[in-house]
Amino acid sequence: MRGGSLWQLGQCLFRRLAQSKSTTPKPRHFAAAPAAEPAELKKTVLHDFHVEHGGKMVPFAGWSMPLQYKDSIMDSTLNCRAAGSLFDVSHMCGLSLRGRDCIPFLETLVVADIAGLRPGTGTLTVFTNERGGAIDDSVVTKVRDDHIYLVVNAGCRDKDLAHIAAHMEAFKAKGGAVDWHIHDERSLLALQVYEICSFGKFYITFIYPSNLQVQYYRVIQSNGLSTIGMATLCSHLPETFSYTGEDGFEISVPSEHALDLAKAILEKSEGKVRLTGLGARDSLRLEAGLCLYGNDMDQHTTPVEAGLTWAIGKRRRAEGGFLGAEVILKQLEEGPPIRRVGFFSTGPPPRSHNEIFTSSGEKIGEVTSGGFSPCLKKNIAMGYVKSGLHKPGTEVKIVIRGKSNDGVVTKMPFVPTKYYKPS
Repeated sequence: MRGGSLWQLGQCLFRRLAQSKSTTPKPRHFAAAPAAEPAELKKTVLHDFHVEHGGKMVPFAGWSMPLQYKDSIMDSTLNCRAAGSLFDVSHMCGLSLRGRDCIPFLETLVVADIAGLRPGTGTLTVFTNERGGAIDDSVVTKVRDDHIYLVVNAGCRDKDLAHIAAHMEAFKAKGGAVDWHIHDERSLLALQVYEICSFGKFYITFIYPSNLQVQYYRVIQSNGLSTIGMATLCSHLPETFSYTGEDGFEISVPSEHALDLAKAILEKSEGKVRLTGLGARDSLRLEAGLCLYGNDMDQHTTPVEAGLTWAIGKRRRAEGGFLGAEVILKQLEEGPPIRRVGFFSTGPPPRSHNEIFTSSGEKIGEVTSGGFSPCLKKNIAMGYVKSGLHKPGTEVKIVIRGKSNDGVVTKMPFVPTKYYKPS
């Protein structure tokens, strides 16, 4: 879902499984494809900090971003599950909508019930087109009734902003009161921490003036810095702020303070939290069973087909009023023709576009994401199959480099999530 269109790294986030003398397969390492680097890549304010810490920088959605650091991607993935990770996601686009009609306006473009959110809370949503396809997924936070904050993927920024701008112009021409601001002056850090609520005070109290009373959206103080934004427990927002399956925060910080904040987080964690790059981020989100826009969901895929029915608010299901509502509501009633499912498989790890067949040889779908799970030590994958063949336990064949390999449909997430659930 999140992370700025990692599909641009394509299938080349993985190398061949390293062969060992033992019978236990070693996990693939992720690597960027050899390609001509753009003349000028944008850099986050932490770019030099990444390089100083051994970051291997690769082109990604028009930015120079760290693929990995000195530790292996497998070790980095495991450390996130066991301790914590800090991701620089400043390439993503944060923006605010303001005005008395900002919620009615946004609800014409997304499937979520924004009006039904409590102030300070948020949710994952999907921007849809007239055919019900997904333009992008986004985290939307209702700061107040007249202020919405949202984050869109880096690789979708240009088309998303153009889409919003065109509809906003038409909306305002009819008397709607809404304006927007794109937060290019801010940076965004994602802090993913294992069991954050049980030991988070150990090093997260420095973010807060007093005790750890976390809210969804809050103005906070960090090392004396005024930091507005996402100090948000991922556990309250499954499949949104956390792109790993762990609890955590997304912190929007004025760019001039981002480096100091990153240093403070790493220092206060006493070595537990590590800088983590795109490679581990991809393996983590796959283990969590989360969509990657451009791979697992695109403009031809509806939220229902993608398994995001839960993101369509109850009121929105009754009222519609968003682009593509007729298609989506019909699928909710009659069922979609295809469904996103998870797989375990034998043989080489499946990759995007590997075809899926029944045991009798009927083609029923295609893999969209796949790899070797560092945590489970076995192959995992996601893909789309015909409805009726999507139930857990269904046996399939996945063709990889011309050879058929056994697979079985399984529930997701592959690795249990640890989102905090308040009592």
